[in-house]
Amino acid sequence: MSWAALLTLDHRLSRAAAGDREPLLAQLKLAWWRDRMRSPASHWPQGEPLLAALAPFDLERAALEALVDAWEGLIGEEAGLVGMDRLADARAGVVVALARMAGCATDRAAVEILARRWTMRDGPQPKAVRLPRALRPLVILANLPRSSNAGPKALLRIVRLGLFGR
Repeated sequence: MSWAALLTLDHRLSRAAAGDREPLLAQLKLAWWRDRMRSPASHWPQGEPLLAALAPFDLERAALEALVDAWEGLIGEEAGLVGMDRLADARAGVVVALARMAGCATDRAAVEILARRWTMRDGPQPKAVRLPRALRPLVILANLPRSSNAGPKALLRIVRLGLFGR
């Protein structure tokens, strides 16, 4: 299970979706990733470190493809909240896939709420969310401060969430 690979892919897809002024170029970049996710990891090109890191997701490629599709849905003027909802759903799906890979049971509703907070930076904070240790990065992502000058109190809260999960 690799949170680093997942977050790197998510970042790379966000850059592809937002990085070009020409939507067609962004769609071409995302189409490359979609094509990779549609074929087994054994058929992926060698030499791309991120693909190598994503190889353990081979049986969960559909969740990664949904993430690519969600980022593509944010290209253009009509993306709005519908696109953000799709992104939150796709992120939740990838986290559930990570849970399956780690062999841990998960509360799908809690994962969806936290993925929505991670994506939209708002939404309800579930009370006493108890996710397995392997999914704590999602708790941290959902609770990152909205501003870069949040201060030491916010940092201590993030450390507490990482250590104890709540």
